[in-house]
Amino acid sequence: MIRRFEESHPEWMDVAEQATPELEADLVNLESLNRRFGAHRLVLDYLGPLLERRQPLRLLDLGTGAGDIPRALVQRAREVGCPLAVTAVDRQQPTLQIAEKFSHGFPEIRYVRADFLNFAEGSLYDVVLCNLVLHHLDESDAIRLLRRCRELTRGAALVTDLRRSRLAQAGIFAVTGLIYRDAMTKHDARLSAERAFSFPELRKLAIAAGWWGFRHRRAPFFRQALWMDVSARHRGR
Repeated sequence: MIRRFEESHPEWMDVAEQATPELEADLVNLESLNRRFGAHRLVLDYLGPLLERRQPLRLLDLGTGAGDIPRALVQRAREVGCPLAVTAVDRQQPTLQIAEKFSHGFPEIRYVRADFLNFAEGSLYDVVLCNLVLHHLDESDAIRLLRRCRELTRGAALVTDLRRSRLAQAGIFAVTGLIYRDAMTKHDARLSAERAFSFPELRKLAIAAGWWGFRHRRAPFFRQALWMDVSARHRGR
């Protein structure tokens, strides 16, 4: 199954100019999809052990969307008593406006509008996270984003995304035909299935971005994860 990516046919959420009720409904749906179909669990599986150390952590989330992953991490951090500060970056002002609305009561999260391909604030982070962003990009920009994830961490980097296959595409078509039937969600989710990188493709992108000593694994519900723990290698020297 060949990856289909055309910049002239973007996902609707990527070109939204205002925080409309339709965009807000779409972001609510995406949070529900992430919670039901493994995105939250996948991130918590990797970052949960770091939070359980109860040491202060600075986390950068590139392409945060509605901020549901940072909120899930803050909730877990509160449960285990870990001081967590999150910088959540996204390009889209309407999306960030809604994310801030959803994040009332989460002072641990600071939202920043910026181009995540070039973002830098002059310091490194303990953890850099990028969830479900790569399929929005062409190959060259996907490599740039993976390189930024590597360059901005002094501890660990976690990148997760969809894993392209015909079965995944069929599943997303079914879910958006039966449950998540809002027009924006249906359009964007089905397009995401076509734009996602396959498992071998994502590994090649990581190598091209200078990732080394990383783990790459398949996850349930047609997801995949790249994990690089820089601090572990330094401790092993």
